[in-house]
Amino acid sequence: MYTLRTLIFITTLLILTQSSVALSRPEAIESLLKRLDSKRASSSVQESAAIAVLKRLLPSHIHSFVFEIVSKDVCRGHSCFLINNYYKKSSGNGPEISIKGTTAVEIASGLHWYLKYHCGAHVSWDKTGGVQIASIPRPGSLPLVKDKGVMIQRPVPWNYYQNVVTSSYSYVWWNWERWEKELDWMALQGINLPLAFTGQEAIWHKVFMNFNITTEDLNDFFGGPAFLAWARMGNLHSWGGPLPHNWLDQQLCLQKQILSRMLELGMTPVLPSFSGNVPAALKKIFPSANITRLGDWNTVDKNPRWCCTYLLNPSDPLFVEIGEAFIRQQNMGDVTDIYNCDTFNENSPPTSDPAYISSLGAAVYKAMSRGDKDAVWLMQGWLFYSDSAFWKPPQMQALLHSVPFGKMIVLDLFAEAKPIWKNSSQFYGTPYVWCLLHNFGGNIEMYGILDAISSGPVDARTSDNSTMVGVGMCMEGIEQNPVVYELMSEMAFRSGKPQVLEWLKTYSHRRYGKAVRQVVAAWDILYHTVYNCTDGIADHNTDFIVKFPDWDPSLNFGSDRSQQDNRRWSKLYGYSLMLEMIFVGASLTVLGVDLKCRLMFLYSPVNFVWYDLVDLTRQVLSKLANQVYRDAMIAFRRKDARALNLHGQKFLQIIKDIDVLLASDDNFLLGTWLESAKKLAADPSDMKLYEWNARTQVTMWYDTTTTNQSQLHDYANKFWSGLLEDYYLPRASTYFGHLTKSLEENKNFKPREMLLLSLKRCTQNTLVESFQWCKRNLVGSKRGAKWTILYIGQSDMMVRVIDVASTTNTNLQKNSKGFTPITYHHMYA
Repeated sequence: MYTLRTLIFITTLLILTQSSVALSRPEAIESLLKRLDSKRASSSVQESAAIAVLKRLLPSHIHSFVFEIVSKDVCRGHSCFLINNYYKKSSGNGPEISIKGTTAVEIASGLHWYLKYHCGAHVSWDKTGGVQIASIPRPGSLPLVKDKGVMIQRPVPWNYYQNVVTSSYSYVWWNWERWEKELDWMALQGINLPLAFTGQEAIWHKVFMNFNITTEDLNDFFGGPAFLAWARMGNLHSWGGPLPHNWLDQQLCLQKQILSRMLELGMTPVLPSFSGNVPAALKKIFPSANITRLGDWNTVDKNPRWCCTYLLNPSDPLFVEIGEAFIRQQNMGDVTDIYNCDTFNENSPPTSDPAYISSLGAAVYKAMSRGDKDAVWLMQGWLFYSDSAFWKPPQMQALLHSVPFGKMIVLDLFAEAKPIWKNSSQFYGTPYVWCLLHNFGGNIEMYGILDAISSGPVDARTSDNSTMVGVGMCMEGIEQNPVVYELMSEMAFRSGKPQVLEWLKTYSHRRYGKAVRQVVAAWDILYHTVYNCTDGIADHNTDFIVKFPDWDPSLNFGSDRSQQDNRRWSKLYGYSLMLEMIFVGASLTVLGVDLKCRLMFLYSPVNFVWYDLVDLTRQVLSKLANQVYRDAMIAFRRKDARALNLHGQKFLQIIKDIDVLLASDDNFLLGTWLESAKKLAADPSDMKLYEWNARTQVTMWYDTTTTNQSQLHDYANKFWSGLLEDYYLPRASTYFGHLTKSLEENKNFKPREMLLLSLKRCTQNTLVESFQWCKRNLVGSKRGAKWTILYIGQSDMMVRVIDVASTTNTNLQKNSKGFTPITYHHMYA
């Protein structure tokens, strides 16, 4: 029950807010847009940045295009791009196409639009195929634009990009070379409001040192490189650390390069702000400060070494002081007015009193506005979905209305599946961005809801009293399902709903370089199965290979004791069975559509075809493995040891087959992830730390103990060659071995003990020096060859080299004594 005081407060707040919204909504947003426009780089700088994007993408056509920045007046007050024929005559291969835009991002988007819809080109991440530019005619022969040209306006001002955890799941090991490619991709996709979180630990280091926090204190505060996102959110501390000082310097330098390029392109970066997450030492230095220790967040045994961080209450004067110091320290040259803060992300306030929540929100904003008087708070709306039991209408309104209108923007983070705007009266009048979440943990799974993507933003924008101001992509991990992100990016420029089947025809044409009827039919099957999956399940990569169950399959479905396990079992089984029926058969049809389709593949850009075939085959085999696993569990329940062994061996063989399949493509290699981590290291100590971070995140997340394990194990699972054979295969083998043993000995199966034994065995760290020995001594290995460490002792090692191309096997022995069996680990040449 709410107190009379609380109800009066809410009523008054609503009356004041509603009366001001009607008057100030257009003016507030327009004022913000004008202020952000005034911060942009000059027209000449942006035009040069757009030309540089063209030069990196299509250097042969650098003289075929003319770019020009124009004012919004040319676009009827909106952001837009215009594509026209360039009519001035010139000798040789001079300009052919003119592209104008209100920013460099608009120009790049116009270039991308022209290359897609007039030249049949395709741009994807390198890991999902790269670029298909073979269809673009040579300079001097570019297709003309019909009639008076093309003008595409943005129906909403912003196209947002990134999740606060993408920095750890995808970007953590990137250097400037990889970031430059991503920024080009962002510009071509029309992204103008990207998150810019790199290097903030260096800023925090300077800020907290001014509050008498030592480097030693910060070693206990910062997480390791692969876990920084959750250390920033106050979910954990020091796990994976200590963070090397050269990491701070390196990442800050990288952030300066990223921000500089974003500004040159006319983007508005979203910078971090203070959420109240503080080092434990601050409580000792300021004993009277209102600092609360939070609860556990998925650690093992609630170990205080990693869990239960400290939150400085926003109502404390120290909160504003620290928040202001951070904003001033990091805002290099007044680059933005928009700041992200997620104080309550999976950390609920201590009380549900709306008056208290409103005071917290006001204090968070006060800290921002002290550092930047024009600050706008951008907040992920994930909490309203993930903790909906707490965030009821009074609590939501109290938080959303705790700042002046136009000073908060909410990301409707999971709008393609669980939209909040529909059930919250448009976030109670607060401007919001319709976002696609789609991916969890950077998992690799063919999945998407294309119909929701094509219609959701339009329905939200055209709804009564809409407060939608943008679209966004907030996936936890990138470089997967390129079809999903291409369609979502286009929704930033589409005022109406595209016909998805027709759009897919042009998509497949662009991606493979030509139109083939059988390929269109294949995409039709994919569209009606995995790319329109409306089952309501949030996390779709729950295949048994990569997310193994930890319940006892011998329990009866009807017993009270197994009720919780049965719910999990039913969810996974139901999803597996559904995909078996609608997808496995359909996908096999896609794979063998007919000879003409296969011949088309031979003449298409090999990167796209190979990636798609590998990904599709992986998907089919993983779903087949789910069916095999189910058959094995039925055999176990029937105490049929022979059938259990048969299905268990088949399951293990599928893992081996998928591993070999994935080894054929560099984009599905564990070694790519590990090598990128080690390349950032400044010395052997850092290299060992970074590699440990990289291995742990994609497997156990938190380490195991002898009695318990983290709920996050396998959350960031990956279908990567090397990870399957060296991690998932031994685990599955141990699992089936214990099942068989329990039948043979007529003893109860103990899944948690078995999994802990298996997982601990699978996550033993291999010495970095051993990998370096491999690289020095296995000279001349062909591209695609696998190095498998069979045995390692303190100074001894045996290595097998498997050449995938010739299927030859060679054993190399470093020393003939002292071998100790361990888990296999793969490296790639």
